[in-house]
Amino acid sequence: MDDVRMIEVKEEIMADNNQVAAGVRERLRLQKTMLVNLMSSPGSGKTSLILKTAQALKGSIKLGVIEADIESKVDAEKVAAQGIPAVQLRTGGFCHLDATMVTQGLEALDKKDFDLLIIENVGNLVCPAEFDTGAHKNVMILSVPEGDDKPLKYPLMFSICDVLLVNKIDYLSLSDFDMAAMRKIVLALNPEIKIIEISCKTGAGISDWVDWLKKEVTAFRRA
Repeated sequence: MDDVRMIEVKEEIMADNNQVAAGVRERLRLQKTMLVNLMSSPGSGKTSLILKTAQALKGSIKLGVIEADIESKVDAEKVAAQGIPAVQLRTGGFCHLDATMVTQGLEALDKKDFDLLIIENVGNLVCPAEFDTGAHKNVMILSVPEGDDKPLKYPLMFSICDVLLVNKIDYLSLSDFDMAAMRKIVLALNPEIKIIEISCKTGAGISDWVDWLKKEVTAFRRA
């Protein structure tokens, strides 16, 4: 049995994915289109945030959306109904997007020029953080009802993101969510991360998020 090869599948998959992701980043850099990978658990408010963001950016930044779900096209239909170009990727069981899947989404949107593309990744706090999508920026949402202990349980996603959006702050008075404790844990994991408190329901903090996004898109297109 000495001639049986042992293949580290995950390492090979990751290496191949990283090469594809680098190609995606370069392709979009040349097109001056910034790609943002939006991650979170299910129900934290990804689609609601995209709709609020699109409304705020209307007339200033051309936005497209790549939606991803294991099944259904509900979210893409919501986005498209607001006049935002969108494509739905059905992963068929995969709990994340990788760069090859994102490439397929780009092909479907490639006939149009965009300043900004947002990926709404599959709802999951684990797998999406492990795979490079080719995005230029990684953003995640943590909603108040999920609890302030999630950075302790799922540290990888918090450690790789450029921005953490703490959504549903309108629930703070109804919960024991400790914002100060959560911030301390997150900043220990990732001192460079920007933390913005928002509510997609009331609109609180959305302007701060949009201002950050506009600044980043402008800098990216000028680079």
